[in-house]
Amino acid sequence: MARDVREHANPAVRYALLAVGWLSVALGVIGIFVPVLPTTPFLLLAAACFVRSSRRFYLWLVEHPRLGPWIRDYLEGNGMPRKAKVYTLSLMWASIALSCYLVPMVWARAFMLCSAVLVSLYILRLKTLPNP
Repeated sequence: MARDVREHANPAVRYALLAVGWLSVALGVIGIFVPVLPTTPFLLLAAACFVRSSRRFYLWLVEHPRLGPWIRDYLEGNGMPRKAKVYTLSLMWASIALSCYLVPMVWARAFMLCSAVLVSLYILRLKTLPNP
């Protein structure tokens, strides 16, 4: 995992990736406590930003005792806990249903529903880990 870290050559891009990475970490941590904010996608985004901007921060994130397991399980192909799958799918479909109710444009509803179906299929195809 650590040997794949390749920092971007352009310093401006590296700093932008660092900023987005730290913002994603902050949102991911907030998501642990706020039910409507997802944790894992933000932590995966942070890892993706750090892998191109800072080896030190990438290693800190993936080796973190609380945040690291979410990222490592995904990157190593171990899957997702059943509870997380149920929670993610339930929250996603509830928000999509509300959005479809509030948005009057048919094309936007179709796009949201198509996206939700594809994301659902992706999540359901991931391996299911036993709940901790």
